[in-house]
Amino acid sequence: MIDGDLAELYHVPTKRLNEAVKRNPGRFPQDFMFQLTREEAEALRLQIATSRSRSQIATLKRGQNIKYLPYVFTEHGVAMLSAVLNSDRAVQMSVLIVRAFVRMRELIASHKDLAARIEKLESNQDRHASVINLLAEEIDNLKLPPPEPPKGRIGFVADTHEK
Repeated sequence: MIDGDLAELYHVPTKRLNEAVKRNPGRFPQDFMFQLTREEAEALRLQIATSRSRSQIATLKRGQNIKYLPYVFTEHGVAMLSAVLNSDRAVQMSVLIVRAFVRMRELIASHKDLAARIEKLESNQDRHASVINLLAEEIDNLKLPPPEPPKGRIGFVADTHEK
Protein backbone atom coordinates (compact mmCIF):
# COMPACT_ATOMS: atom_id res chain seq x y z
CA MET A 1 0.00 0.00 0.00
CA ILE A 2 1.12 3.55 -0.65
CA ASP A 3 2.15 5.78 2.27
CA GLY A 4 -0.67 8.29 1.66
CA ASP A 5 -3.33 5.59 1.72
CA LEU A 6 -1.87 4.09 4.89
CA ALA A 7 -1.71 7.50 6.54
CA GLU A 8 -5.41 7.89 5.84
CA LEU A 9 -6.10 4.39 7.18
CA TYR A 10 -4.16 5.08 10.40
CA HIS A 11 -5.61 8.61 10.75
CA VAL A 12 -2.23 10.37 10.65
CA PRO A 13 -0.74 12.84 8.14
CA THR A 14 1.51 11.24 5.51
CA LYS A 15 4.38 13.39 6.75
CA ARG A 16 4.06 11.93 10.28
CA LEU A 17 3.88 8.37 8.92
CA ASN A 18 7.09 8.87 6.95
CA GLU A 19 8.78 10.50 9.96
CA ALA A 20 7.92 7.47 12.10
CA VAL A 21 9.45 5.20 9.45
CA LYS A 22 12.65 7.29 9.28
CA ARG A 23 12.97 7.27 13.09
CA ASN A 24 12.77 3.43 13.06
CA PRO A 25 14.88 2.29 10.09
CA GLY A 26 15.68 -1.08 11.65
CA ARG A 27 11.99 -1.97 11.72
CA PHE A 28 11.54 -1.49 7.96
CA PRO A 29 13.91 -3.68 5.93
CA GLN A 30 13.62 -3.83 2.12
CA ASP A 31 11.01 -6.60 2.21
CA PHE A 32 8.76 -4.39 4.36
CA MET A 33 8.84 -1.22 2.25
CA PHE A 34 10.51 0.54 -0.67
CA GLN A 35 10.39 3.93 -2.33
CA LEU A 36 8.99 4.36 -5.83
CA THR A 37 11.22 5.71 -8.57
CA ARG A 38 10.28 8.99 -10.22
CA GLU A 39 9.00 7.08 -13.30
CA GLU A 40 6.89 4.73 -11.18
CA ALA A 41 5.45 7.63 -9.19
CA GLU A 42 4.60 9.49 -12.42
CA ALA A 43 2.93 6.41 -13.89
CA LEU A 44 0.97 5.94 -10.68
CA ARG A 45 -0.04 9.60 -10.65
CA LEU A 46 -1.32 9.33 -14.22
CA GLN A 47 -3.17 6.11 -13.41
CA ILE A 48 -4.85 7.70 -10.40
CA ALA A 49 -5.80 10.73 -12.49
CA THR A 50 -7.77 8.57 -14.91
CA SER A 51 -9.98 7.29 -12.11
CA ARG A 52 -10.74 10.73 -10.60
CA SER A 53 -13.23 13.43 -11.47
CA ARG A 54 -12.21 16.50 -13.52
CA SER A 55 -11.99 18.75 -10.43
CA GLN A 56 -9.60 16.31 -8.76
CA ILE A 57 -7.50 16.03 -11.92
CA ALA A 58 -6.91 19.79 -11.90
CA THR A 59 -4.47 19.30 -9.02
CA LEU A 60 -2.66 16.51 -10.89
CA LYS A 61 -1.66 18.29 -14.12
CA ARG A 62 0.71 16.58 -16.50
CA GLY A 63 4.30 17.68 -16.00
CA GLN A 64 3.72 18.69 -12.39
CA ASN A 65 6.78 17.82 -10.32
CA ILE A 66 6.44 15.24 -7.61
CA LYS A 67 8.04 16.75 -4.52
CA TYR A 68 8.36 13.57 -2.46
CA LEU A 69 8.55 10.07 -3.92
CA PRO A 70 6.00 7.87 -2.16
CA TYR A 71 6.87 4.84 -0.08
CA VAL A 72 5.12 1.55 -0.69
CA PHE A 73 4.61 -0.96 2.13
CA THR A 74 4.22 -4.73 1.97
CA GLU A 75 1.88 -6.52 4.37
CA HIS A 76 4.78 -6.83 6.84
CA GLY A 77 5.40 -3.10 6.62
CA VAL A 78 1.72 -2.34 7.19
CA ALA A 79 1.78 -4.45 10.35
CA MET A 80 5.00 -2.81 11.54
CA LEU A 81 3.52 0.66 10.99
CA SER A 82 0.81 -0.13 13.51
CA ALA A 83 3.55 -0.68 16.08
CA VAL A 84 5.49 2.56 15.42
CA LEU A 85 2.67 5.04 14.83
CA ASN A 86 1.16 6.90 17.75
CA SER A 87 -2.54 7.17 16.95
CA ASP A 88 -5.62 5.51 18.40
CA ARG A 89 -6.26 3.78 15.09
CA ALA A 90 -2.69 2.41 14.94
CA VAL A 91 -3.04 1.03 18.47
CA GLN A 92 -6.33 -0.66 17.52
CA MET A 93 -4.72 -2.17 14.41
CA SER A 94 -1.75 -3.43 16.43
CA VAL A 95 -4.10 -5.14 18.92
CA LEU A 96 -6.06 -6.74 16.07
CA ILE A 97 -2.88 -8.06 14.47
CA VAL A 98 -1.67 -9.60 17.75
CA ARG A 99 -5.08 -11.22 18.29
CA ALA A 100 -5.09 -12.61 14.76
CA PHE A 101 -1.65 -14.19 15.20
CA VAL A 102 -2.58 -15.71 18.55
CA ARG A 103 -5.78 -17.14 17.02
CA MET A 104 -3.85 -18.61 14.09
CA ARG A 105 -1.38 -20.26 16.49
CA GLU A 106 -4.29 -21.76 18.45
CA LEU A 107 -5.87 -23.10 15.27
CA ILE A 108 -2.61 -24.64 14.11
CA ALA A 109 -2.03 -26.27 17.52
CA SER A 110 -5.55 -27.70 17.59
CA HIS A 111 -5.20 -29.20 14.13
CA LYS A 112 -1.79 -30.87 14.48
CA ASP A 113 -3.44 -34.31 14.46
CA LEU A 114 -5.21 -33.40 11.23
CA ALA A 115 -1.91 -32.25 9.71
CA ALA A 116 -0.29 -35.57 10.69
CA ARG A 117 -3.12 -37.52 9.07
CA ILE A 118 -2.83 -35.49 5.88
CA GLU A 119 0.94 -36.10 5.86
CA LYS A 120 0.33 -39.85 6.19
CA LEU A 121 -2.22 -39.83 3.36
CA GLU A 122 0.18 -37.92 1.12
CA SER A 123 3.02 -40.36 1.77
CA ASN A 124 0.69 -43.33 1.11
CA GLN A 125 -0.49 -41.69 -2.10
CA ASP A 126 3.12 -41.21 -3.22
CA ARG A 127 3.88 -44.88 -2.49
CA HIS A 128 0.78 -46.06 -4.37
CA ALA A 129 1.58 -43.84 -7.33
CA SER A 130 5.09 -45.30 -7.60
CA VAL A 131 3.71 -48.88 -7.48
CA ILE A 132 1.16 -48.02 -10.19
CA ASN A 133 3.90 -46.52 -12.35
CA LEU A 134 6.03 -49.68 -11.94
CA LEU A 135 3.08 -51.88 -12.89
CA ALA A 136 2.35 -49.74 -15.95
CA GLU A 137 5.99 -50.05 -17.06
CA GLU A 138 5.93 -53.83 -16.59
CA ILE A 139 2.73 -54.10 -18.63
CA ASP A 140 4.28 -51.99 -21.39
CA ASN A 141 7.36 -54.24 -21.35
CA LEU A 142 5.26 -57.39 -21.91
CA LYS A 143 4.38 -56.21 -25.42
CA LEU A 144 1.33 -58.42 -25.72
CA PRO A 145 -0.20 -58.79 -29.18
CA PRO A 146 -3.27 -56.63 -29.75
CA PRO A 147 -6.59 -58.36 -29.03
CA GLU A 148 -8.31 -59.99 -32.01
CA PRO A 149 -11.29 -58.12 -33.42
CA PRO A 150 -14.68 -59.67 -32.57
CA LYS A 151 -15.89 -62.24 -35.09
CA GLY A 152 -19.22 -61.95 -36.80
CA ARG A 153 -22.12 -64.26 -35.96
CA ILE A 154 -22.23 -67.56 -37.73
CA GLY A 155 -25.54 -69.07 -38.75
CA PHE A 156 -28.96 -68.22 -40.16
CA VAL A 157 -30.83 -65.15 -38.92
CA ALA A 158 -34.59 -65.39 -39.30
CA ASP A 159 -36.56 -62.35 -40.38
CA THR A 160 -39.03 -61.66 -37.58
CA HIS A 161 -41.05 -59.05 -39.48
CA GLU A 162 -44.33 -60.27 -40.95
CA LYS A 163 -45.45 -59.10 -44.33
